[in-house]
Amino acid sequence: MATPSKSGFTLFGDPVSGNCLKPKWTADLLGISYEWVTVDVLKAETRTPTFLSINPAGQVPVARWPDGRVLPQSNAIMLYLAEGSRLVPEDSFERAEALSWLFWEQYSHETAIAVRRFQKHYLKKSDVDIDPALTVKGNYALSIMEQRLNGRDWFAGRALSVADIALVAYTRVAHEGGFDLGAYPSVDRWVLRVEDALGIPHAREFA
Repeated sequence: MATPSKSGFTLFGDPVSGNCLKPKWTADLLGISYEWVTVDVLKAETRTPTFLSINPAGQVPVARWPDGRVLPQSNAIMLYLAEGSRLVPEDSFERAEALSWLFWEQYSHETAIAVRRFQKHYLKKSDVDIDPALTVKGNYALSIMEQRLNGRDWFAGRALSVADIALVAYTRVAHEGGFDLGAYPSVDRWVLRVEDALGIPHAREFA
């Protein structure tokens, strides 16, 4: 049976979402062709009957191939696109390390840094109206990253991997959630390194 092509898919996403940018950056870096369709979360476009027919969970990103295959969840899409590429470490332990950081990102990182950023930057909530636990949890996540990056350039292996792409998506805009990356110099340098490797603008230049 022929292996289905990864190219030619449609990526439904909101450009303000770090989760949606992960598979976009991965496809761009690997030269995998796709069509981007903007879905505005703030306008509740993920709740329309048309979108829910694609992803009943009502979440972006979601990828759809011409043959009818549909894949939701940012890290799952990214892993599928990156399978067999330089973005997934060949060494089995380093590959497992990369996966561990993807799981950690969704459970311990995104749930604080992305959530606080969304409430502060997009919902325009004042600091007093945002759960203070998000700041504590977010800074703790950044401290874990700082510790990991002490003396190393990348999160898994010796080159850019899916772990770096997953973690940089919201870390690079953490300042929009009120987090000071200047307090985490190794993380700050790593963000610039990953942005350069992906060929994307330095987010903090527009802060």
